[in-house]
Amino acid sequence: MTRLKWGMIGGGEGSQIGPAHRISAALDGHFHLTAGALDIDPARGKAFASTLGIADDRAYGNWQEMLEGERARPDRLDLVTIATPNATHYEISRAFLEAGFHVLCEKPLTMTAEEAEHIVAIAKESGKVCAVNYGYSGYPLVRQMRAMVADGELGKVRMIKAEFAHGFHADADEADNPRIRWRYDPDQAGTSAVFADAGIHAFHMACFVSGQTPAELSADFSSMVGDRQLEDDAMINMRLSEGAVLRLWTSAIAVGRMHGLTLQVFGEKGGLSWQQQHPEQLHWTPLNGRTQVLERGDAALSPQAVRASRIPIGHAEGMPVAFANIYHDLADVLRAEKHGHAPDPHALDYPTAVDGLWSMRAIEAAAKSANSRGAWVDL
Repeated sequence: MTRLKWGMIGGGEGSQIGPAHRISAALDGHFHLTAGALDIDPARGKAFASTLGIADDRAYGNWQEMLEGERARPDRLDLVTIATPNATHYEISRAFLEAGFHVLCEKPLTMTAEEAEHIVAIAKESGKVCAVNYGYSGYPLVRQMRAMVADGELGKVRMIKAEFAHGFHADADEADNPRIRWRYDPDQAGTSAVFADAGIHAFHMACFVSGQTPAELSADFSSMVGDRQLEDDAMINMRLSEGAVLRLWTSAIAVGRMHGLTLQVFGEKGGLSWQQQHPEQLHWTPLNGRTQVLERGDAALSPQAVRASRIPIGHAEGMPVAFANIYHDLADVLRAEKHGHAPDPHALDYPTAVDGLWSMRAIEAAAKSANSRGAWVDL
């Protein structure tokens, strides 16, 4: 199997997200890290690229150099991952899509819904993949939930409860730490802080599992620490397209919560419950029945969940493997395009620019609602 040529922008030495992408892309042997513009400091980025085995002529000082250097090569990249600060995502994604590259962008896809609409249009016109790294949707048991809902095992979905709450920004003495403060600065973070940063994962997962999109929402934002201009705690109610109700809580001041991504789905025939900190088990309770524990790695799970499992039952997987499922999906799709055949239908579960657009619409609507004391906003 010939590996696909992969390039990365951002994610350099010391990056929080860079190592997760490199581990995930390499896990199944689908991708080879061929080129990179890894750091805002050109010399530092090139030096780090060398330690990763990137050839000198494909270690670039910035993304503009990388675009010019790669677009004319006969062995051009198959996929470009963008892991730069949020405010740069639109410009870089747009440039590479317009140059004919497939793109995987870290979330948020853009800073505004209008920008996201442009990216969706460019991806459609160019025919190129534009994926967004809502990586938690790659967990096998999240895909099991999606399959069970789609197969009607829960009946009509009535209510979804989603959370992404942590306490890492609760210390008032740390409020001026530059690594924290920028998240609450509208000039750098946009119209929302904790919902756009953390809660949007819970939002995407609720839509991914239910197969529904938001119709309208009401939001309450609170800034509880220091003089933050953007929210560090939010409660959002949504009505979804097929009638389900979503209750979403997200927080950065929930002392004692570590990661806190959870999803519960309640339907006419039963309910499901999953926690990202305990990702190997999914609790399924049929109506009037006893709760069952579904284990990741069980061959009796859905084809989607089985396809997404790497390690035998009883041995823990984790976040890099969930991210790797996104890369696995993209590899299937890109190889299918190269060889002129249809990809595995389950590979089409990767998050797209359309998901990124819905996220930006939800963020802007939530900020508008919160500024109007919880008024319902139509999406």
